[in-house]
Amino acid sequence: MNIAIVCYPTFGGSGVLATELGKVLAEKGHNIHFITYQQPVRLSGFHTNIFYHEVRVPTYPLFDFPPYETALASAMVDVVNNHQIDLLHVHYAIPHASAAYMAKQILAKQHKHIPVITTLHGTDITLVGKDKTYSPVVTFSMEESDVLTAVSNNLKEETYKNFGIEKPIEVIYNFVDVKRFNKKPVDAFRKLIAPNHEKIIVHASNFRKVKRVMDVVRTYQLINKEIPSKLLLIGDGPERPEIEAFTRSCKDCQDIKFLGKQEQMEDILPIADLFLLPSEYESFGLAALEAMAAEVPVISTNAGGLPEINVQGFSGYMSNIGDVEDMSRNALKILSDKETHAKFKSQALEQAKKFDIHHIIPQYEHMYHQLIQLAVS
Repeated sequence: MNIAIVCYPTFGGSGVLATELGKVLAEKGHNIHFITYQQPVRLSGFHTNIFYHEVRVPTYPLFDFPPYETALASAMVDVVNNHQIDLLHVHYAIPHASAAYMAKQILAKQHKHIPVITTLHGTDITLVGKDKTYSPVVTFSMEESDVLTAVSNNLKEETYKNFGIEKPIEVIYNFVDVKRFNKKPVDAFRKLIAPNHEKIIVHASNFRKVKRVMDVVRTYQLINKEIPSKLLLIGDGPERPEIEAFTRSCKDCQDIKFLGKQEQMEDILPIADLFLLPSEYESFGLAALEAMAAEVPVISTNAGGLPEINVQGFSGYMSNIGDVEDMSRNALKILSDKETHAKFKSQALEQAKKFDIHHIIPQYEHMYHQLIQLAVS
């Protein structure tokens, strides 16, 4: 199959999932064409059967805001026409679903029917998409997609609740390549971070308010009072300056390290003892799943789609939003006893394997085949 994938090329979950999906499909012999404004961060090196098409947006004095959506639709038409594309798979509704609809209509005038799959990832539905500025276009674009998928049951429910759509939504979970996170040995790296055998706690996010990164710091402070620990904060975003300023002025925050954006999470997560994700909302929680794939138990909130991946008392624990005391108590339950910690590590990996990429990719392939057969019949 010749598949065009449209996504954001950034560190966010939608871009990561779309890129990893394309890479595995290419390994299976499909031709994958990424269409976006810069090369996706997870698309490093040369990959057979993978092609990248940059969306160029000319700037003119007339435009205060360059019309990316129009340029994207034109790029889709160009790629479909010149590379015998069988279908378009767009990730994140805004603006990709509406641009795909425009491209589809242009191609229909040329007597070409190209199926469009829209995969919903989270904030395109729960935050940005339901803003009245965008809602009518997002709703229309979702309805006009040939197939609509969501990465969790929670996101499916949120979509029906926030938008007046009638179209069926198929849930295909986010995934992780478990093998990629099996990095051993890691002892030398651990000693650099924790030379005195401290526990290593990790958080990774885009540092937006919804991630509640200050709760990560407060939970860590409570843990560190009982068990000497290091905290690694991975990522960047609008809340980072405030968090970083707080930790500089805090006497018991000297072992908190800001690592910034990191492409190779599989090199960092295997040294961790615990992963913290106290988000106010997660449509799925891909960062937590990647931690589990690296045998790292997860302490999270019970918000959004997190209960669908983090099993209470098995892969980790969940608490109510903002309850840092409960999160720290749960963390200490895991970290205080060597055998308990080893059990949770093993169980976290066991849970992650349920979402292994090789279980999820066939669901997409089956969907692709069905749509292509309908298009040619």
